[in-house]
Amino acid sequence: MANDAHPREERTVLIVKPDGVRRGLVGEIITRIEARGLKILALQLVQPTRDMIDKHYPSDDVWIARVGTKTLETYEKNDMDAKKELGTDVPLEIGKMAREWILDFMSSGPIVKMVIEGVHARAMVRKLAGATMPSDADMGSIRGDFSVDSAAAANRDKRAVRNLVHASETQEEYDNELALWFTDEEVHEYERSDDGIVF
Repeated sequence: MANDAHPREERTVLIVKPDGVRRGLVGEIITRIEARGLKILALQLVQPTRDMIDKHYPSDDVWIARVGTKTLETYEKNDMDAKKELGTDVPLEIGKMAREWILDFMSSGPIVKMVIEGVHARAMVRKLAGATMPSDADMGSIRGDFSVDSAAAANRDKRAVRNLVHASETQEEYDNELALWFTDEEVHEYERSDDGIVF
C-alpha cells in the first residue's frame, strides 16, 4: 500500500530516559530537535510504571534472544566470560536478564515523552540521538556528546546501558508507542513560524 503522507508529516516518539532527566539534559535535547526544524507535537514528564515499560519493550522470544545474542557478542568482544558472570551462555536466558535490567532502569525515575514531526522524523531523530551504544556514537550527537557508557560496562554491572534517549525506529514501533504513551488529546498540531522558510 502506498504511503500518501508528505515526508514532512512523518512522526516519531522520543523518550528522554531517566539518566537524561536526572542529568538535566531535557532542554539541550529539545533545543537540538527544534533547531533541526523538527516540531514537537506532545511533551510530558511522567514517572512510568514498570508495567508501562514492560509494554513498551517487545516480550517475544525472538526479540529477547536477539538481545541475548548481542549481549553475548559484547562479552566475547571484550574477553569477558558470560557463563561465569551470568551463570549461562544461552541467548534467550541472557536476553531475559537484559530485559529485566532495562525494565529496572526505565522505571527508576521520571522520563520525558515526546511526539516529534518533520521531514523523515524517524531517521532525523535517530541521527540526532547517535549510535545506540554511546561509546560508538559520533561527537555532535546527543549520545556522543553526553554519554560515555558502553555495553561492556553495563554488562559487567548487570544493568541497562545508560544512553539518554529512545526513538522509534519504524512506523510499526511508532504506532505502538504512540498508542501506549499518548492519547489523541495530548498530541497537538500547529504551524511553526519558520515552516514557510524551511519548506
